[in-house]
Amino acid sequence: MVTIVPPAPDEPRRPDGPRDPGDAWVVAETGEKYWGRYGAAGLLAVDAQRGILLQHRVSWSHFGGTWGLPGGALHEGEEPIDGALREAAEEAGIPSGAVRVRFTSVLDLRIWSYTTVVADVVEPFEPVISDPESVALEWVPLDEVAERPLHPGFANAWPGLRANL
Repeated sequence: MVTIVPPAPDEPRRPDGPRDPGDAWVVAETGEKYWGRYGAAGLLAVDAQRGILLQHRVSWSHFGGTWGLPGGALHEGEEPIDGALREAAEEAGIPSGAVRVRFTSVLDLRIWSYTTVVADVVEPFEPVISDPESVALEWVPLDEVAERPLHPGFANAWPGLRANL
């Protein structure tokens, strides 16, 4: 059995507009929590010169204080690529057209899924913290990514993703 739990009223949230119905926890029978009623997606932006773009997550977020990808909950009916690009624009100011999708990698837990959208930077940009979910955004050389305290899901996925870059 899977439980859908909306965030607590006192959980920090984006200041603009109502919460999307996808913004809810999926709780597995084991008690593990996953963000995004309809799944989640993140963007792994690859810049040939600078490395990949990582987001340092704020302390109040799930696995706060770790480094991961700009991303988040999908909206109902939203395709993962579209969701990853939307979230990356919201969280890191990634301009439309600045990246070209190379491939996706999906973690499917049957009750929840996460899609990593790997994309090449085709128009260089500087990331901008554009919502309260980031402490920092940095371009990190590929060989230095694993040295960071990574979000556990990203840490598990990184060796396979790295091998495919």
